[in-house]
Amino acid sequence: MELIARSGLRGVELGAFADALARDGAAGLVGLSFDDGYLDVAENALPVLREHGFTATVFVATGVTDGRARFDWYEEQPPLIAWEEIERLDGETLFFEAHTVTHPSLLGLEDAEAREEIAGSKRILEERLGRRVRGFCYPAGLFGSRELALVGEAGFDYAASCEPGRNGPATDPLALRRIQVDHRDSLLDVRAKLGGGHDTPPPLRAAYRRLRYGASSRS
Repeated sequence: MELIARSGLRGVELGAFADALARDGAAGLVGLSFDDGYLDVAENALPVLREHGFTATVFVATGVTDGRARFDWYEEQPPLIAWEEIERLDGETLFFEAHTVTHPSLLGLEDAEAREEIAGSKRILEERLGRRVRGFCYPAGLFGSRELALVGEAGFDYAASCEPGRNGPATDPLALRRIQVDHRDSLLDVRAKLGGGHDTPPPLRAAYRRLRYGASSRS
């Protein structure tokens, strides 16, 4: 975050970023988001964001937050931000948006199931937060034309993928591109990502991701 600030850029939640993008006014902005709603976002990221005057989006899978489902790639799932904290923190520095109900691969679901995962997460989150939920994130960033249409049908303003690249005024707001930053990245890696050095995905990346996350061949 310090590197972003020193670069003369400002970190903003994805709703503000998408709005600025539509007006062709996103120059100098970096959209910031965290997937899944882990507790360490509130404990560790929030103070740093506040220090720099940045905002960020947190995408939560409502059924996992409820405890009715779990992230099955963990042997022991890390703690998540509780609903009470989500309700208390929403709308200041952190903005909580939808990430399906149970975090499935949407590509492997039948139409009715996919529709309920998308629209259901919006409905549940709106009941909790008492406001309109604007944003959605495709689990693992995987989506096709059907998923994009269902997100639009549910009334979302924007949606985040995991496809790398730069967003511009012509970018579909329901398919925003994102660059992943994680614990493996050095400061040099982050600088390269900010500068566009990772905008082009490696060959076969899409096929690998579909294989890894169990997307059905139907999609």
